Amino acid sequence: MRIAEISTPELRQSACDPEPPSHHQHNHLLSQIEFQIKQTETHPPATPLHDSLPSDLRQLLTHLTQFAPFPTTNNSLKLQLWKLSYRLWNACVDLSNAASIHSPSSNYAPQNVAKLRHVAADMLALAVDVIGIPSPVIKSSSFYYKTGLVWHDLKIFDLASTCFERATDLISKLDIRKISDAGERKLLLDLNLARSRTAWEISDKNLAITLLNRSKTLLFGSPVHFKALANQFLAFAKTVLSKNENNGIFNEALKFMNEALDLCEKGLSIARAREATAEIKELKFKTLRFIAAIHLQNGEFESVIKCVKVLRDNGGESGDHHASLPVLAMKAWLGLGRYSEAEKELKGMVLNKGIPEGVWVSAVETYFQAAGNAGLETAKGVFLGLLGRCHLSARAAVRVVHRVVGDGGGIEESRIRAKMAAELAADERVIALFACESVAKERTAMHAVLWNCGSDNFRLKDYETSAEMFEKSMLYIPHDIENRVLRAKGYRVLCLCYLGLTQLDRAQEYVNEAEKLDPNIICAFLKFKICLQKNDHDGAISQIQTMITCLDFTPDFLSLSAHEAVASRALPVAASALSNLLNFYTSGKTMPIAEVIVLRTLVTILSQDLGKEAEVLKFLKKAHNRASELGADCFFGKGEVGRREKNWFAVTSWNFGTKCGKEKNYELCAEFLRVVSGFYSFMVDGQVEENNVMICRSLILTVSAMIASENQKMTPLPEAEVKHAVELLESAGKILTSLSVGTQLTDDKVTTIDADLFFMYVLNAYNMHGRLNNLESQQHLVKSFAGTKACSPQYLLQIGLNASEGPRFNADVAIFALNECLSRILSSPSPDYQDVALIVRRLIAVVSIHRGDSDDDAVLSMYKQAYRIMVGLKEGEYPTEEGKWLAMTAWNRAALPVRMGQIDMAKKWMNAGLELARKVVGMETYQACMEDYIAGFEKKFHMQIAGEIRPQ
Repeated sequence: MRIAEISTPELRQSACDPEPPSHHQHNHLLSQIEFQIKQTETHPPATPLHDSLPSDLRQLLTHLTQFAPFPTTNNSLKLQLWKLSYRLWNACVDLSNAASIHSPSSNYAPQNVAKLRHVAADMLALAVDVIGIPSPVIKSSSFYYKTGLVWHDLKIFDLASTCFERATDLISKLDIRKISDAGERKLLLDLNLARSRTAWEISDKNLAITLLNRSKTLLFGSPVHFKALANQFLAFAKTVLSKNENNGIFNEALKFMNEALDLCEKGLSIARAREATAEIKELKFKTLRFIAAIHLQNGEFESVIKCVKVLRDNGGESGDHHASLPVLAMKAWLGLGRYSEAEKELKGMVLNKGIPEGVWVSAVETYFQAAGNAGLETAKGVFLGLLGRCHLSARAAVRVVHRVVGDGGGIEESRIRAKMAAELAADERVIALFACESVAKERTAMHAVLWNCGSDNFRLKDYETSAEMFEKSMLYIPHDIENRVLRAKGYRVLCLCYLGLTQLDRAQEYVNEAEKLDPNIICAFLKFKICLQKNDHDGAISQIQTMITCLDFTPDFLSLSAHEAVASRALPVAASALSNLLNFYTSGKTMPIAEVIVLRTLVTILSQDLGKEAEVLKFLKKAHNRASELGADCFFGKGEVGRREKNWFAVTSWNFGTKCGKEKNYELCAEFLRVVSGFYSFMVDGQVEENNVMICRSLILTVSAMIASENQKMTPLPEAEVKHAVELLESAGKILTSLSVGTQLTDDKVTTIDADLFFMYVLNAYNMHGRLNNLESQQHLVKSFAGTKACSPQYLLQIGLNASEGPRFNADVAIFALNECLSRILSSPSPDYQDVALIVRRLIAVVSIHRGDSDDDAVLSMYKQAYRIMVGLKEGEYPTEEGKWLAMTAWNRAALPVRMGQIDMAKKWMNAGLELARKVVGMETYQACMEDYIAGFEKKFHMQIAGEIRPQ
């Protein structure tokens, strides 16, 4: 509702009003008003007033006001209106009183009652000049004043201001000097103060201060009036202080307080009654305390000390002993840097029983904050001194300990604070404060303060201090079933502290206690750490198995155990933890780290111990199998990460394979190399890297290691292994074929290692096909190899030698390889005749064995070829011993044809031997004998005694 609709109308009759109303009209309106007032009087207190009641009354009063002013002869009408006003006012008072008795949730409508009060005040103002009523203007003003107070309490300040202004207008018509009644005088002052408060609330500060200053003329020499005005100045000062804390605000508040102080001084000068004097003096002390507080906020510490001195010295025993004075004095002395005086003030508080607990706790906090570590002993002494003579609460103890503990600082400062806090918390008198169940909340708070302090020092690695704080925190944990888990937690943390201090026996005691209260995975893990620090590797491995059996076990603890073991250089323990962790990757549980990382770490750890090659192989095979099961992308990862992981396993397998090969552990070497090709063959992101050479090399070397292992053990390979070797070589052969198409092996720049790789493949394949009696494959293999540029005479020589000896003799391959080798050597610019001689001798042997004596021409042709090689050579260029061997064996081969009567064949062999002898240095004697024998043989060729002409 708008203000204009309920505001008091002017009590004047317009010039254009109709003729004066009749007596009947007045009575009719008054009877209607009385009817509405009766409704108000009989209204049930528990039922809210309807909005129509005040609006109806307001409307009726507005109609009646239109007939004002009433003639002076009609005093009965005014008197009747006066009485109705009082009846309505009293009804409002009854409703308000009833509402205060009922619960706050009652249906009382305070605004509607305030509107009725406002109607009553307007009604009384309409009949203000009633004959026979003493001080009617004062009474009417009183109604407006009281109604304004109601509106002010409801925070409807515009209506409150309207009421106060209306009351002021009424009183302004009186001569204030003629007012002698104390109550009426007090009303004048109260009205002015109320109007000032309302102006302050609507932010009209200038008007509010003006009204306060105007009130100084309404004091009438009464101490009560001086006190009331001083209180209002002080109230405004408090309001100013509550809004902000800058210097301008402090100065304004100080100005108000000085006004209040001046009024108190004047009030004291005229006060005669003891009670009034005491009240004004108390207000004066209160104002001085506020002034001292403002000076403290402004940093004017000397002024604070002066104010405190004045308060204490005023009137000797009757001086101010308020609890805030020692706090103000102490803070001022601290501000001046005079810690000894501040300490005296603080200690003096111990003797003052009237100081509330919150005040001295705040003082202790302030002193400690200013004095720092230097004030620790004082703070402790004050606290314990108060414990000895006062009943202090557990909350106060928590505050003091929390302040002593502080927040932040260096290690040394934190240690000093923690030590003092521990001494306070461990004092029997302090502990006694927390004995009751009613202080369970405070006990929890004290435990939290001590626990957090211990945690902070633990993070600073000050394990000694943290252990002390954790021990003290356990003093505040009840020994009941509900808190056994919390006590177990404390014991576990203490175990960690003493682990940090390497006091392993104490750590063992604490973890044992924790396990009694709450056996869980943490206790098992702590025991594991103790075993590690004791270098008890067997015990640590046993604790790993214990952890796995715990109900609250998660795989994370195995990962954490592995980290701890690696940090302690307990590699067997780390290997055990990781081995057990691998068992959970098929369980469907959420795992802390990827399986490939576990396997890589495990292989790395095992690699650092000698003699662990078999275990390394085991986990490399496991990695290969898991990658095959899950897929390379899932196991190794995708992108560059996956490629790096895959290559790491492949390179590690290769390195271990070559290491075992150098150590002649050929069986493990073969196994490692067999895994290499598997790793390199995996596809990452759907692509196979260009690792064909490494795959091929690992396949070929695997078979080589298998053959070497067979020779070492002197146990033939099983047929299944032979077939597997053939499969590996077939895979290698396909890769070699693809490489030969490119530039690797067919290019002129074939590297030695590539040629050796191809040769090793051919040699191994030849071996394995021979075991399967696949002679045609052997021959095809060698002929194909001979057609490549990777093939060298030395490779052919090696193949020929291998084919010409051993249990798997293959004459065709031997003859082909040796002939091809001989041809290539002789076509070179500087043949190695040592190899030529070796090839010729081996060819003669192979052809002799393969063809037998039935084909002497084939053997003879080999001798003739040797002769042709020797023709034109320098003396000694062809190995002499080999030349002698050729000459002697060719000559001796004539013996059989001679015996058999094969004269022509015998001549061929004898001529061959003689020709060869002529090319060999040192066979001159043999040559002469041969020539003589041949001459004689030709003469006697008709004779059939072959035995008699056998050369010597």
